[in-house]
Amino acid sequence: MVDTLSFYIFALMALGGGVMTITRRNAVHSALWLIVSLLGAAGLFLLRGAEFLFAAQIVLYIGGVVLLILYVVMLVNLDETARARQFNKQWWIALACVAVVGAEIAFVMKRGLGALALPGVAAVAPTGEGNTERVADVLFSEYMLPFEIASLLLLVAVVGAVVMAKKRV
Repeated sequence: MVDTLSFYIFALMALGGGVMTITRRNAVHSALWLIVSLLGAAGLFLLRGAEFLFAAQIVLYIGGVVLLILYVVMLVNLDETARARQFNKQWWIALACVAVVGAEIAFVMKRGLGALALPGVAAVAPTGEGNTERVADVLFSEYMLPFEIASLLLLVAVVGAVVMAKKRV
């Protein structure tokens, strides 16, 4: 009962936050609603037992990306962006996407999730260790070199951004 209630609360947060994100005219309000939506998605990850994805969602997306968006919005000239046209008039594409997603939801509701299972793919049996430990083992054994290269590229990007920002001031 608690799991079902938690699912509906987190799903409502994710969907409601997403709708409010795209319908607000103020960019700061949109970013705040994006935080609510991402918190709902993080809660859904936690309910499914994906603790690593839950932590990554909180730290990377909410902690990093949304704060970056807020800083950029606050540094940009908001008077000029408020006068700019923010939404185009392609509502027919949006309605087509809604129809496709609605058809997919109706298909799953009618046939059940078993209709989406791939033939010949067996379900993964859970092991004794958690998924965070498994991700860490794979990341630091098989993918250690790409992980370190990505960290060096991110470091170079941060240093480059600081150098470029100093030249403009």
